Amino acid sequence: MLNIYTVSGDHLARLPVDPAAAPADLSNAIWYDLINPTRDEEHFVEQCLGIMVPTRDEMKDIEPSARLYAEADAEFMTATVLSKMHEMDPIKVPVTFVLRGASLVTIRYAEPMPFVTFEALALRPGGRPLTSGEHVMAGLLDAFIDRIAQVLETTGDDLDAISREVFRSRAKGATRKSRNLEGLIEKIGNKGDMLTLVRESLITILRLTTFHQTRQPGTPRATRDIRQDFKVLQRDAQALADHAGFLSNKVNFLLDATLGLINLEQNQIIKIFSVAAVVFLPPTLVASIYGMNFQVMPELTWQFGYPLAILAMIASAILPYLLFKRRGWL
Repeated sequence: MLNIYTVSGDHLARLPVDPAAAPADLSNAIWYDLINPTRDEEHFVEQCLGIMVPTRDEMKDIEPSARLYAEADAEFMTATVLSKMHEMDPIKVPVTFVLRGASLVTIRYAEPMPFVTFEALALRPGGRPLTSGEHVMAGLLDAFIDRIAQVLETTGDDLDAISREVFRSRAKGATRKSRNLEGLIEKIGNKGDMLTLVRESLITILRLTTFHQTRQPGTPRATRDIRQDFKVLQRDAQALADHAGFLSNKVNFLLDATLGLINLEQNQIIKIFSVAAVVFLPPTLVASIYGMNFQVMPELTWQFGYPLAILAMIASAILPYLLFKRRGWL
């Protein structure tokens, strides 16, 4: 699908377009948005702007030289962004920004929420003035950074809740508590995966903004306001990357703490079995001795032999228990 936007007063307006037809007069168009484009749509944009639209495979390359480069008087910049973040099951997808003069081309094969949010705001009268493709790109990056900030805030709150559950669990019984902690490991792992994707996305945005700011400094295109906007975006992305790193450290701490508590609970269970074995070992020894079928055993014919054996077994069980209790092993 191809959407083309032009400036209409203080907001953007969507233009009707037929990719099968010859390019019309699109001199006022500042944003060409390609979503899962067909070859006809790509060819239409190439004819309008005189560029080569990168393929999907080229967008997936991770080498910086394949993601950030200049060609045919245009800048090609690919960032990794997150989609389906509202479902808390994000996937990373590449989005390519192509700046040629005052026009911007975006190529994507997903529908990240920031695109929807930005488009709704840009089409609304009375919003932020967008006079060039560079302004549109800055607005899109700002929408992505805002969305990532919301995700980090939610993730931080979730990690605080997990921390309280780990260190203030009211579960009764070692087995039940261990099961609760094992369930928390999965939650912590999900948050760790989320933060990994967020940091990767922020790093690509930082590289993109840095590359763009170093291209042709001092030209009329790089006005003071837009350059300041990109500096703000770069600072925001760096601050969020630092915060994501802090949350990642917290994830590692919670994971280590949870595993440690599980080990403690398991050791407690093994300790109980060990004490039980020691407590019942002396009575078993007494019972084994008097269970031997020797003909000459003085206590077998004694009137008080049976009560004495019972008392000996009880005493041999109680004495180790009291000794362990006194030494603080129980």
